[in-house]
Amino acid sequence: VAAAEALEERKAPAIMYRVHDQPSREKLESLREFLETIDVQLPRGQVLRPRDFNRILDRVAGRPEQRMVNEVVLRSQAQAAYDPANIGHFGLALRRYCHFTSPIRRYADLLVHRALIRALRLGEDGLAGDGEDFPGLAEHISATERRAAAAERDAVDRYTAVYLAEQVGSVLPGRITGVTRFGLFVSLDGSGGDGLVPVSSLPDDYYVHDEKVHCLVGRQRGLTFRLGDVVDARLVEANPLTGGVILELMGSGGAPRSRPRRAPGPPRGRIPARRG
Repeated sequence: VAAAEALEERKAPAIMYRVHDQPSREKLESLREFLETIDVQLPRGQVLRPRDFNRILDRVAGRPEQRMVNEVVLRSQAQAAYDPANIGHFGLALRRYCHFTSPIRRYADLLVHRALIRALRLGEDGLAGDGEDFPGLAEHISATERRAAAAERDAVDRYTAVYLAEQVGSVLPGRITGVTRFGLFVSLDGSGGDGLVPVSSLPDDYYVHDEKVHCLVGRQRGLTFRLGDVVDARLVEANPLTGGVILELMGSGGAPRSRPRRAPGPPRGRIPARRG
């Protein structure tokens, strides 16, 4: 914040901001529909601010739905990026924000350092030109940031799979962190590994994906597997080459360890997360 303010005060020709847009209208509507299913209201017809989301998180604190609401609120947020056009940082509730570290960690930090050297007349290695290349640079470093994050996740997945490969057949605790038409994603406690539970491995039934409340509902038996449910999962496969992990839910009839919820009626509706 101080770096951004200093550059603005000295009318720097170019500033590389770290920006974070507010959630899109579609994501807000999806979040609103989801919250209504647990009797939590997201205000309509007004400009939403970070404190509105904080109020929601405070309201569900200590409730069984707390983890699920935290996950869904996080996924409703836009992705932070770099941009010479400042739109503020919604997630941090800041009007102006630059990435500035020393030692320098990112190229964006280097651009800010050079801009400050020029603006404060601290040396000859300040920013050259008037920043005409900043829009292209912003797009490039935002893309490489996402690529680096994806590479990090892939590496972690592969190393985790190497570790889990020696535990195939074990039953491990975890929780459901993703719900899709083709199955459930489960994050395992301890190792932090993420695995897929194929829908074909769930108790015999025809499962319907209720996007609105993030769950799979069995049409005949009414078993419900919901985002945030605590489960026990048997490790079926761990592939170090791809980082893929396949799991199978354990318990009564393969249902989650937490008592399966019975669907109150036919699933309805639709619904489609990082750090600053």
